[in-house]
Amino acid sequence: MDIRAEVRDFLMSRRAKVTPQQVGLPGGSNRRVAGLRRSEVAILAGVSVEYYTRLERGGVGGASPEVLDGIAKALLLDEAERAHLFNLAQATGPVGRAVRRRNPKKWIPHESLQWLLNAFTEGPAFVRNSRMDLLACNPLARAFYQEVYDMPGTSPNIARFTFLDERARDFYPDWEFFADVTVAILRTEASRDPHNKDLQDLVGELSTLSGEFRTAWGRHDVRHHGTGFKTFNHAIVGELTLAYEGLALESEPGLNLTIYTAEPGSPSADGLRMLASWAAGEYGQATPSGPVPEPDAGKRLNS
Repeated sequence: MDIRAEVRDFLMSRRAKVTPQQVGLPGGSNRRVAGLRRSEVAILAGVSVEYYTRLERGGVGGASPEVLDGIAKALLLDEAERAHLFNLAQATGPVGRAVRRRNPKKWIPHESLQWLLNAFTEGPAFVRNSRMDLLACNPLARAFYQEVYDMPGTSPNIARFTFLDERARDFYPDWEFFADVTVAILRTEASRDPHNKDLQDLVGELSTLSGEFRTAWGRHDVRHHGTGFKTFNHAIVGELTLAYEGLALESEPGLNLTIYTAEPGSPSADGLRMLASWAAGEYGQATPSGPVPEPDAGKRLNS
């Protein structure tokens, strides 16, 4: 990754999104740039135009936290964007951050981690890395991501499934949203570990094979993906609206534990129980607590 180019493109893309009116500056009709001018960002950040120009050209390695914070405020960066800017600045510094990497093909979860995943029977639970490889999961997550695991010739990877498998258009009812989230997660992870060759190889693969990925990657959007709700259209049990929580694994830096669950008593909770019943037949594991709905309650269970 060319860190200086990443800094330049990120700052320019954020500057283009902010209008003078948003930051209390006069607009006017004779403006040749989208968003703010460099001079306006410099004024808002409390630095000289020359210094901000140097920063926007990639020279953020020596910038103080106060200067970076001033730029973040001037550009109205959200929490994820601010963290991204600080990560890029750290990556361009004289001493890079040590990052623990692992080969997804060789990494095996600790036995206790797999016990933890298997103990959660109310919803899909899985561990992913920065590339969005699925490294470990409980039986319900294996059933939930059945199509991801079934992609021929590749290890299970959510990003690859999203952009390179046509079934993703059905699995994600709002495919554009999921695609944007996927790209934002990858770019956020890339700034945390800019020398991760495996991650860069995946970005290169998706950029080559998917024009939609290239377009989304060029927007330089980032996000923190901690909690929320998502709706899926599962091939076996149909629509599922699930809450999710993402947790960093302190014992395994760079890995993320994600848990999905449904609102108790909801149709989605019934759908998860039906999926767990199906998974028990496929993988020989216990089903979650509560009665399993009759098969005809799920239109796709036997389709």
